[in-house]
Amino acid sequence: MLQSIGYASLDDLIDAAVPSDIRMAGSLDLPPGGSESEVLAELREIASTNQIFRSYIGMGYHDCETPPVIQRNILEDPGWYTAYTPYQAEIAQGRLEALLNFQTTVIDLTGLPIANASLLDEATGAAEAMGMTYALRGNTERNVFLVAADCHPQTIEVVCTRAETRGIRVRIANLLEESIGEEVFGILLQYPSTDGLVADLRGVCERAHAAGALVTMATDLLALTMLTSPGELGADIAVGNSQRFGVPLGYGGPHAGFFATREEFKRQIPGRIIGVSRDASGRPALRMALQTREQHIRREKATSNICTAQVLLAVIAGMYAVYHGPEGLTRIARRVHGLATVLAEGLRRLGNRVVHESFFDTVRVEPREGGDEAMRAALARRINLRRLDEKTVCIALDETTSIDDVQELLEVFNDGRDPGFAVQELLPDDSSLIPGELRRQSAFLTHPVFHAYRSETELLRYMHKLKSRDFSLVHGMIPLGSCTMKLNATAEMMPITWPEFGRLHPCAPAEQAGGYEILFEQLRRQLAEITGLPHVSLQPNAGSQGEYSGLLAIRRYHHSRGDLSRDVCLIPQSAHGTNPASAVMAGMRVVVVRTDAQSNIDVNDLRTRAEEHRDRLTAHMITYPSTHGVFEATVREVCEIIHQAGGQVYLDGANMNAMVGLCRPGEFGADVCHLNLHKTFCIPHGGGGPGMGPIAAADHLAEFLPGHPVVPIHGQERYAVSAAPWGSASILPISWVYIRLMGAEGLKRASEIAILNANYIARMLETHYPVLYRAANGTVAHECIVDTRQLRSSAGVDVEDIAKRLMDYGFHAPTVSFPVAGTLMIEPTESESKAEIDRFCEAMIMIREEIARIESEEWDREDNPLRNAPHPAEVVIGDEWDHAYPRSLAAYPTAWTREQKFWPAVSRVESAFGDRNLICACPPIEAYESAVS
Repeated sequence: MLQSIGYASLDDLIDAAVPSDIRMAGSLDLPPGGSESEVLAELREIASTNQIFRSYIGMGYHDCETPPVIQRNILEDPGWYTAYTPYQAEIAQGRLEALLNFQTTVIDLTGLPIANASLLDEATGAAEAMGMTYALRGNTERNVFLVAADCHPQTIEVVCTRAETRGIRVRIANLLEESIGEEVFGILLQYPSTDGLVADLRGVCERAHAAGALVTMATDLLALTMLTSPGELGADIAVGNSQRFGVPLGYGGPHAGFFATREEFKRQIPGRIIGVSRDASGRPALRMALQTREQHIRREKATSNICTAQVLLAVIAGMYAVYHGPEGLTRIARRVHGLATVLAEGLRRLGNRVVHESFFDTVRVEPREGGDEAMRAALARRINLRRLDEKTVCIALDETTSIDDVQELLEVFNDGRDPGFAVQELLPDDSSLIPGELRRQSAFLTHPVFHAYRSETELLRYMHKLKSRDFSLVHGMIPLGSCTMKLNATAEMMPITWPEFGRLHPCAPAEQAGGYEILFEQLRRQLAEITGLPHVSLQPNAGSQGEYSGLLAIRRYHHSRGDLSRDVCLIPQSAHGTNPASAVMAGMRVVVVRTDAQSNIDVNDLRTRAEEHRDRLTAHMITYPSTHGVFEATVREVCEIIHQAGGQVYLDGANMNAMVGLCRPGEFGADVCHLNLHKTFCIPHGGGGPGMGPIAAADHLAEFLPGHPVVPIHGQERYAVSAAPWGSASILPISWVYIRLMGAEGLKRASEIAILNANYIARMLETHYPVLYRAANGTVAHECIVDTRQLRSSAGVDVEDIAKRLMDYGFHAPTVSFPVAGTLMIEPTESESKAEIDRFCEAMIMIREEIARIESEEWDREDNPLRNAPHPAEVVIGDEWDHAYPRSLAAYPTAWTREQKFWPAVSRVESAFGDRNLICACPPIEAYESAVS
């Protein structure tokens, strides 16, 4: 490979590609890499110091049963967890169907007609609801968002954080009694409340609507199997967390948040929506609908910076609903509620005061001996309760609770003695303490998919059918530029299902999570060493969330110094689309900096803009290496210009996999950067989530990193950006294992090979496609952009045609039309072998030869393998074939496709049709038929 690109050694290539003035001296101060068995044994020792107590804390987190068939065949299956976001719908039909099941579950249970395919968590879902409601207020001066005092505390805190930068005033109130004035644009309710109360909220919704405000209701999917839905109560938006549908607690994540709303708000709903469309043959097909709402297109006009969803977890939650169906879910809910009513009655008999008469699974009790004594007695029995205030304690039961557990809880509240009565005696005749007017009457999960897979055999076959329709890393390279689809080693993945990591509640006492604290501290030190920035926050649970958090730290730093007027954020034209969206969300005003002909930052324009806004400059956001795949030689000068003007440098670390071990952002001028652990550090993309986006910061920003209102982090109790204190904690072992396996030399080698592979591809393809944007010496960084724009005029072929034809060759397309319309951005990563890279290059070259046959008029411009791609089996073996090229060329363009063929599930999906006829739930057969007629 080195010979092909003209370098004698790997060191020579790296010296050419990476500017000498930013190269780090020496190597990373990390332990040497270990073997898989050694590293897993070390992690086992760490994990063993976590203590698994029975947690009845609640607050939106509940222990549950993950059906083993789902754990083994989705959560632990690389066919599911190594797929990418379903932008190429024809080879993602299985995942899209699983997400449609999730959306249907949310729609049915919330009673609202539109739902997205998941958000990051419940708290950020509530913040997104506030933002959407604020955007819908029109030209009014309304700026108050009322939040019920009985919402979960972490939700209140994340909402307040988000509101601060948007000019929104949050007022915490008892909304059952509070008046709603004309200054209020929206309200947030919790149903059931954080302390368990099930109240009739119809009156609150009516008062809000009468005042011109919209209603968001944070809710619980399991409770909604028994409760009147938010939509029926009058809510305009419903948000929540689907964790208790089969997803482990995981010390806080990852879990799929959900978001549902009314039909009229379908174009404002944040996140991704899966919709029913049709393919070129007129058959039903699924795709991501309304994609023009995404932030990478809207940029600074975006109202949200959402990038990462929680697809893998949404798939698990949706499959949990498919497996249990409405009867099974209701049975689980009735059992949980029944045990809660038994517990409440037993507590009363023992002389304790139960505060609420109506509840689902959470009992708020005033212990006769006082809250302190109850908490001590519980901990003595390895039980965690929630201390709500000086007098009361909350006990939240869940799917795993047994009659014996209730018996033990009663003993806790009876000085450790047997209560003197049998638990079974306490079940009331009605067995429900939910008021009649709030008991669910409407049907849910009526679609056949929720009734067809009751046995493990049937569910197993269904899941494998869906998996077979999805392209993932088990099939071949996914060469997506800027997305880093790399190996997720099995040894790295194994710990995520260890109970020592999976069964901890995020608000369990810190002394029970000693193993996690060791892992966090070691991972923070590792990431600090890699970035050259000494302070690391692990809370942001997505790259986009990391951007937002880093900018908030910069904003708070300026404000602490009295620089309240600093609000200008300079962003290059070449930036990731989330960058301007994040800046706006962080309360900043975006000023665009020009790029030169090679797409490098125009230093002269940057200097002009920095001087022009010197008194208001807050930050400059850069991506390094650039989004266009180049190590810009002026990066150190760029940082100095910003610092001289009083600003801070935010570095988007999405491309950190080209720098680890070679250069460190903190050494060449970055003040804060985020790291996509789901890219550089091997957390798999999971079909579009989970992700993790921790931020690393310089000393002067340390005190402005996120904290948490329930679990203080290094003394920081306020300003949370995610629901859980450490984001998606249970997937952090993946990155820890990766770093420990690789060691300093392995990490550096990975960066070097990623750069080598990208330069090799650029050289192999440059005589067939123009390669855009190289450094002055002709090198690229970890990715390259090939230009296909000229093929539109010469052959009538656009970049989408090439992307779809690659499916016939057995490849997922590179990144299409980003960052430059009409181009392909290719990133091979260090994980791919020369043989696989050569196979991809051969496919690209053969496709160029096919285009030449169109240019020579051998093939018609409209009827050719590219315009008709992809070619699913049903089309190829159909009775009719009226194309000028043979079936064999359509289906088997290479020898390797004859040996092992991945078949697209459908023909090319019609985008516009699905947007015009939006269906985002599993439709009845009649609707399906009308949608494709």
